[in-house]
Amino acid sequence: MSSKLFSPLQIKTITLKNRIVISPMCQYSATDGFANDWHLVHLGSRASGGAGLIIQEATAVSPEGRISPGDLGLWKDEHIEKMQAINRFIVNQNSVPGIQLAHAGRKGSAAAPWEGGGNLDKTQGGWDTVAPSAVAYHENEKTPIALDKTGIEKVVSDFKSATKRAIQAGFQVLEIHAAHGYLLHEFLSPLSNFRTDEYGGSFENRIRLILDVVEAVQSEWPENLPLFVRISATDWAEGGWNIEESVQLSKILKEKGVDLIDVSSGGLVSHQQIPLGPNYQVPFAERIKKETAIMTGAVGLITASSQAEEIIASGQADLVLFARESLRNSNLGLTFAQELQADIQWPKQYERAKIK
Repeated sequence: MSSKLFSPLQIKTITLKNRIVISPMCQYSATDGFANDWHLVHLGSRASGGAGLIIQEATAVSPEGRISPGDLGLWKDEHIEKMQAINRFIVNQNSVPGIQLAHAGRKGSAAAPWEGGGNLDKTQGGWDTVAPSAVAYHENEKTPIALDKTGIEKVVSDFKSATKRAIQAGFQVLEIHAAHGYLLHEFLSPLSNFRTDEYGGSFENRIRLILDVVEAVQSEWPENLPLFVRISATDWAEGGWNIEESVQLSKILKEKGVDLIDVSSGGLVSHQQIPLGPNYQVPFAERIKKETAIMTGAVGLITASSQAEEIIASGQADLVLFARESLRNSNLGLTFAQELQADIQWPKQYERAKIK
């Protein structure tokens, strides 16, 4: 029986050779937004390791949009050159380079995890953060600045400019990050958005910014290339953003021309209660796919080839994204192909290790 995980998927003019995606994972290893050899090896090794799509980490559309000082950025033209080199290598490995454009909002100005992850003040290289409302993620953190209309217009413009640079850098898939408690998610959720203008209150108002950003990105992004949006399907907290609203938003995004919803969850509030377990987010991807007919990606504690195969074979999602498991094994695609007895093309440099 042929493997469904290793079947190709065409989205617009791009064909992914399999359904294995390397999820965008922060490396906290950039300086002033610039990619370096760490990013080349990290992303490149996962392309040579057999994944069909490699999505670069949350890449900030502005300096204040970074999570940490070590985040990648695409807010100036000088950032493009190294990303071009990385993407050339990914394409040479018969994989597809993608990028996740992001703004961290109130969760920005943080130290790297191995430095404690706490808020940085300006003497430590931190900056003022922004949010829909002047409410901090943690009570003991500095209060973010509530964005005014000019600030919102700048965010939208920054996404548009970064998209233009992403095209020049050679990315073939673009994902807008509206999950995990970062800025666009902060606008979506009533637990972080207390605005009384056209960007707050009703569902229609809370989704306005993500729709503005999608429209701005589409004004630059080629119509023939895939556009994804990552959402948190639920806040896992009472009174927060929920799966019903996620389905409703996904229907609207499909109508607007978005190709795939990358379905994660949580990250907005520190009091969230997440029932962690294998495949715990997959039902959200399945429900959105079935109720809206948009393509979905499943992510979260998917660690085995058999799990991923079942998700695709049963129609729960169209792609499976791997984060921590791909950190543990850069050759995830090659390993899973062996386990599922899928005959795939290996890098010729590695062919002698292929089990016939």
